[in-house]
Amino acid sequence: MKLGAPYPIQFQLLLACILLCVAVGAAAQTNIAVPYEMRKSSNPFSAYQPSAVPEPQLTNSPLIDQLIRDGKLYLSLKDAIRLALEDNLDIAIARYNLPIADTDILRTKAGGVFRGVNAGVVQGTPGGGVGGFGTGAPGAGAGGTTGGAGGAGAGASGLVQSTLGIGAPVSVYDPDITATVGAQHQTSPLANLQIYGVPLLQLNTGQANFAYSQAFSSGTSLLFQFSNSRQTTNSPFFNLSPALSSTYQLTIQQQLLAGFGFGPNLRYLRIAKNNQKISDIAFKDQVIATVTQIENIYWDLVNAYEQSQVNEQSLAFARQSLDSAKKQLQLESIPAMDVMRAEAEVSRRDQDLTVARTNLQLEELLMKNALTRNLDDPILASVPVVPADRLENTQISSAQPVQDLITEALHDRPELQESDVDLVNRQITRETAKNNLLPSLSLVGFYGGSGLAGPLNPIFKVPGETNSSTVPVGFSGALENAFNNTAPNYYIGLSLNIPIRNRIAKADEYRSELEFRQAQLRREELRNQIRIEVRNAEYTLEQTGARVDAARKAKDLAQRTFEITQKEHDLGAGSTFQTLTAQRDLALAQLDLVTAMTVYEKAKVELDRATANTLEDNGIKIQDAIQGRISNPAP
Repeated sequence: MKLGAPYPIQFQLLLACILLCVAVGAAAQTNIAVPYEMRKSSNPFSAYQPSAVPEPQLTNSPLIDQLIRDGKLYLSLKDAIRLALEDNLDIAIARYNLPIADTDILRTKAGGVFRGVNAGVVQGTPGGGVGGFGTGAPGAGAGGTTGGAGGAGAGASGLVQSTLGIGAPVSVYDPDITATVGAQHQTSPLANLQIYGVPLLQLNTGQANFAYSQAFSSGTSLLFQFSNSRQTTNSPFFNLSPALSSTYQLTIQQQLLAGFGFGPNLRYLRIAKNNQKISDIAFKDQVIATVTQIENIYWDLVNAYEQSQVNEQSLAFARQSLDSAKKQLQLESIPAMDVMRAEAEVSRRDQDLTVARTNLQLEELLMKNALTRNLDDPILASVPVVPADRLENTQISSAQPVQDLITEALHDRPELQESDVDLVNRQITRETAKNNLLPSLSLVGFYGGSGLAGPLNPIFKVPGETNSSTVPVGFSGALENAFNNTAPNYYIGLSLNIPIRNRIAKADEYRSELEFRQAQLRREELRNQIRIEVRNAEYTLEQTGARVDAARKAKDLAQRTFEITQKEHDLGAGSTFQTLTAQRDLALAQLDLVTAMTVYEKAKVELDRATANTLEDNGIKIQDAIQGRISNPAP
């Protein structure tokens, strides 16, 4: 490009510095990672086309059909967990939060404000409640990092997070191209003919204007404007007809105080990345909560199944005893009162069996609902569920030192990990709020040029000269003159804005400090709560273990008492009522043992949840949960 008069040395240095800022800002933005699903397509029009999200898959896993044999669903705990990872709707709903968090990365990479992510636990599956000492499900309910209850959201656990992301305004980093092309006809009445030579002045103007703008994460903004016009008129006195003009201007602005540098201008992106971490941690929390719930439902199912078995055996023995009593009554070897007592016992045990069976049917329904996406299949809805694992295999394990359990929990609990990341976000907000206290000082510079062309009106030609015009005739000449520094236009200056008293920014900065300190206290409170949960879970495990031992001894004693009473009855020394009473005591002892072992198994489940060992103990990797299957299930 041909240059005219040299630029002032100060302007050249300024232009070099600003261009360096632009280059650094562009490099910083280029290195920002974008989720694979959102990378640019080779199709240049993909940015203007909607993204297709497949409809939710509502068919059940084929694994459930493989587990149905002879009209029954045979289900182990491991199978239940595998089915839950594939089909449980709570996990399926939470799985959408992962790509939702990715959209914030894309949005904030372009300079947009983050929308926040869900940090709560979805609990739409009934049965098998989850939660530690004095709490419901951790993080249960709606949640987010920018609003709503649950997780690290505003208003959660008494926290306030209204200043998250405050600071100097962030410009949009995506380039923007504006084009305006059009033609205008204008007619203006004139008061006299001396100036333009016509009573009605007619102007026909054609315009083609273009602009390119872009901001950078260094606090730099760039605007390039390119304007072109062609104008004709019916006036005989215009110098050029048509008059052709071409102008351009490059404007660069750099923030020097508030809004300067990558910290304030990339805060949305950094918070969005941290929110993505929170979303990943929250999904892990969701899987832990759901697997814990599935385990609790499963052991409730086993409990209901074994209680039903005990009640069936108890009713069968009572009916057998009643038949024997009736025969003895016919032989007049027992009084009629014994038969009446036996009939009452049969009626009572038949009622107990009805209650046990309906409880079992409810637990079967809860189990099938937790492991499927829909229950519309009439076959699936009607098949009974037979648990493959039994409570009789329950072993009382030795307790691990409580302090070791607490150390594990404080390291692995998702709630604490979310709190740590949330504190990082609040620290980012603190720094940007401090930066926003500064006045706004901008370094502004622009450079441009103008070109004019068109045929000279014959009335202005000098006699004897072939061409007395100083401008070229064609548009190419106007374009050349605009860019060859023939008519330069440049400016350099500072723009300063000082808000007097600055109360809004000061209040926001102070509030961000208060919210940060509040969150620090909440984190310590959460650590204390986790310590109590772990200790309570370990105490409960120890207590229920002792209950199982006592119930086993009571069951063994009731078994021996029943055997002795039955032998006495067979030898004619005991009554039918005494035998039924001993057998009823045995059934109650068996039911108490079943309940004790169920509570013990659920206590182990709660201890795993409290120490965040649920996934590890069940051989689940978080990637398996994201994909919806266990690649290497634990034996």
